[in-house]
Amino acid sequence: MTAPSVSEPDRDCPLCPRLHDFIAEWRRREPSWFNAPVPTFLPPEGDDAVQLLIVGLAPGLRGANRTGRPFTGDYAGDLLYSTLISHGFARGEFKARPDDGLELVGTAITNAVRCVPPENKPVGAEISTCRTFLVPTIASFPKLRAVLALGSIAHQSTVRALGGRVAAYPFKHGGQLPAGGITLFSSYHCSRYNTNTGVLTEAMFVKVFAEIAAFLRT
Repeated sequence: MTAPSVSEPDRDCPLCPRLHDFIAEWRRREPSWFNAPVPTFLPPEGDDAVQLLIVGLAPGLRGANRTGRPFTGDYAGDLLYSTLISHGFARGEFKARPDDGLELVGTAITNAVRCVPPENKPVGAEISTCRTFLVPTIASFPKLRAVLALGSIAHQSTVRALGGRVAAYPFKHGGQLPAGGITLFSSYHCSRYNTNTGVLTEAMFVKVFAEIAAFLRT
């Protein structure tokens, strides 16, 4: 399959009617919010510098959908960006605002679904449709060596974007598998629900990034 050349959807992307209508409603409610497909967050040096891509599920309503930057404005971002900074994948201070000056280092962050879904739950057709943007996003990084998928849905969509079969690449927290010319790492999503219930501890999350950092040093 030939990958499409466009890695970012238009601001008014109509491909998923349910998501398009949901965003339109929130534009009416909160006109100052971003309320659009959230673009991939890149390091200042651009695509050529990216060795690690992090793939989340979808923007949070009052997080990335409000701010326009992945994992910015909700708890998941607090844990993700503090961990990135501590392992050298980001620099600066994370203040949960897109203008906080935080910069990624050799890392990009995107979502399997670029638009906020109702109740944070995209349906299968929306995940599949948005993979037409995930595929060229992955392909746009010539030095990419590792992808970290956060959660089983992001993991499965990433496997498919890399041309693999989900059955051959089962999701497992702390997983590390060669796939499509890169190494696919997996972690439980760093959501408040997962951390509050003990599904994911900070130590578990940090360990995944320590393993990625060690891998990228080899």
